Amino acid sequence: MSAPTEGPRVSAPAKGPRAGAPPHDRQVRAVRLGPRSLAALALVSAVGVVSLGWPFLAPPASQLTAHAQDAPWLFAGLLVLLVAVVGATISESGLGAKAVAMLGVLAATGAALRPIGAGTAGIEPMFFLMVLSGRVLGPGFGFVLGSVTMFASALLTGGVGPWMPFQMLSMGWFTMGAGLLPGADRLRGRAELLLLAGYGFLAAFAYGTAMNMQGWPFMDRNASAIAFDPDATIPANLARFVAYCLATSLGWDLGRAIVTVVLTLTLGPAVLRALRRATRRAAFESEVTFDAPGP
Repeated sequence: MSAPTEGPRVSAPAKGPRAGAPPHDRQVRAVRLGPRSLAALALVSAVGVVSLGWPFLAPPASQLTAHAQDAPWLFAGLLVLLVAVVGATISESGLGAKAVAMLGVLAATGAALRPIGAGTAGIEPMFFLMVLSGRVLGPGFGFVLGSVTMFASALLTGGVGPWMPFQMLSMGWFTMGAGLLPGADRLRGRAELLLLAGYGFLAAFAYGTAMNMQGWPFMDRNASAIAFDPDATIPANLARFVAYCLATSLGWDLGRAIVTVVLTLTLGPAVLRALRRATRRAAFESEVTFDAPGP
């Protein structure tokens, strides 16, 4: 009678940590970005930049400026398809069951945090969670997490509109950027917290600026002197946009940035430890092998 077949065994990660760094200090790449994923991500990012910055890229005489009120809707529809393509491509590259479970938990938590400060001077605690999650789980997972979290929160709060694809893309960039910060394998303690807090502060303003660029062309130029004017020159529209940001969103963006910094510095150590402990137990980068049956 032959011996029973042994069950699956988790092997060590294929690539070890950098020299001198303990295994639990290494940044975990819950999603590995392959060539196709990188190409899709670069494509959607390029389209996103054009979709947000077209008022400063198109000359006054172009056909695009002649359809200033239609362009945001067209770009929003295009971005929905492209973000879906990127998500599918990244998933195909290795978004396993454990990564999906982690994604679901973090996205649900972020979506639940967003309504806490809705309508209250930029108090949006979800941003600090996105920064810490991207830092621990890497840029690929960060992009998917940011996009999915913003989509879920839009459904939760009823914030579905032409701005939603831009929010998804901007939050994907926001969270992915945290995963690209230097020192992921070595920097720890107060230095890491200061790095994350500084990134969160600047990225909160960058996110607000991106969303301003999305909504600004919708303004009626006859109703405000700071609205987008299709007939004006690019420097004139740039001055209008700066005035628009200062008049409408500076206080909100500053509140978001300050809340992100405060929560990162106070709750960051505990949340980082919890995320790193969860990723160690999940063993995203370990390979599962099966032993051959014994004689």
